[in-house]
Amino acid sequence: MKKLSVRETRQSLSSLDRLLADEGEVTITRRGEAIARLVQVGRKRPIPSHRDLRERMARMRKTSERIIREERDSR
Repeated sequence: MKKLSVRETRQSLSSLDRLLADEGEVTITRRGEAIARLVQVGRKRPIPSHRDLRERMARMRKTSERIIREERDSR
């Protein structure tokens, strides 16, 4: 766990995400007293590609065009 003063936190604000990734938790202090604790919310998950999603989906026996046409014609 890393401890930073308010001033150090302001100065390292642009690299705070990397610091949290390395340390896991950061405590912010004012005059030596802890005033806040920062932790990572969660890891970023990669966004799956549409191709991967399509390949994992089961193929439909009827095309969507045919299903819509049959539904429309049945009314």
